[in-house]
Amino acid sequence: MFIKEYEEATGRLVRFRLSFGGSGTQARAVIDGLPADISALALPLDTIKIADAGLIRADWPTAFPNNSIVVESVCAIVVRKGNPKNIRGWEDLARDDVAVVTANPKTAGVARWIFLALWGAKLGKGKKAATQYTTKVFDQVVVQPRDAREASDVFYRQGMGDCLLTYENEAFFTNLVVPEKDRLPYIVPDNNIRIQCPLALIDANINGQPPEVREAAQAFGQYLYTREAQREFAACGFRTNFKELQEEFGLPPVKGLWTAEKRLGGWKQIQTEFFEDTGICSEILRDVGARKLAQRLAGR
Repeated sequence: MFIKEYEEATGRLVRFRLSFGGSGTQARAVIDGLPADISALALPLDTIKIADAGLIRADWPTAFPNNSIVVESVCAIVVRKGNPKNIRGWEDLARDDVAVVTANPKTAGVARWIFLALWGAKLGKGKKAATQYTTKVFDQVVVQPRDAREASDVFYRQGMGDCLLTYENEAFFTNLVVPEKDRLPYIVPDNNIRIQCPLALIDANINGQPPEVREAAQAFGQYLYTREAQREFAACGFRTNFKELQEEFGLPPVKGLWTAEKRLGGWKQIQTEFFEDTGICSEILRDVGARKLAQRLAGR
């Protein structure tokens, strides 16, 4: 759609080369020299890392509408057919009889969103309660794949776990592409986090190229906010800036949506508090890993 319209308007043909992967992995690749002109990542924190490396201008949120958030999602809990464990929401994830699959927060943006969603869902009871609950959920995790798509493969194709924690759009899209007999139900809990996916131009890579490159990149970014493009996102399970599209594609309303910035602080604070080596998430993962290792060794 964009290619045809842009060629008709400018007489120039635009070609795209795509690179897919986990948000953190893609950010690192760009920082290490991947010649990308545009980034569309799952986590604002990863875009901030690219900006901190001097590759994106500091005021990148002003470059596009909606603070450069191009689409949104929420966390979903995918369950087995018939929901045999009767999983209904956040509380059930901490049960001893529930085996959880989720991606690794060290490598996947989806897993960081999920960690923040779990933590934030219980923060109203205090940080101690949030830590205890999130630790218990990770105690129930049986495997941590590299990213959202690999986690879906482990759950859908390999049959591991009783539930999968993932993006709503990942659950929605997976059910579109697997055979009908393999489709699985999922729950979107209330008191959920708004997963906001940012768009940015990689200025350092664009600078020095012919001006037509920036013009095309900027035009494509703007196009992604049109109703035509947003409808394509909604058809894949994303929540868009056009609320009626959520109804059209059957995305349920969610009570108590909240943002990471308002509930947990700005993204740099979140990085320090949760994801640095001394952060809460890192400590929980180390503690859970050490405990599981000790249990395995004791069982030999």
